[in-house]
Amino acid sequence: MNTHLIVKIKKINDKAIIPKYQTDGSAGFDFHAVIDIDNKYYRTENYTITIPPKSQTLIHTGLCMSIPYGYELQVRPRSGLALKQSITVTNSPGTIDSDWRGEIGVILINLGNELFIIHECDRIAQGVINKIDQVQFEVVDELDETIRGSNGYGSTGKS
Repeated sequence: MNTHLIVKIKKINDKAIIPKYQTDGSAGFDFHAVIDIDNKYYRTENYTITIPPKSQTLIHTGLCMSIPYGYELQVRPRSGLALKQSITVTNSPGTIDSDWRGEIGVILINLGNELFIIHECDRIAQGVINKIDQVQFEVVDELDETIRGSNGYGSTGKS
């Protein structure tokens, strides 16, 4: 029997779209844009947000969630937007903690050389719910030895 974690969700904007998984095997569900008139890149003539090259902006979802204790919501880029448009989530993955109850926003950055236009309800990012454990830190004088040791970035896989 397959049981599902229940995540409570609240629409704070009538235009918000409740996320859904696109396939039975999907790990992530899609977040959709709600156009915010306070966004500096907002265009009134067509109700879009245009992100200039090398710029970033916060896109609203119109949603709040109650993530269960012991879990987090990760906000991740959509691979199609990253590959085809050079659009990604700036703080990827963005973490929404279990005690956050405010609106979920997505910080998108345009790494490309062309304007990127977001329309109302466009899929802008994906969310993944992960179980997390909080750890206890123990201060020690020495750590155990490994083959890699303290060799730096790019040091693995060299012969």
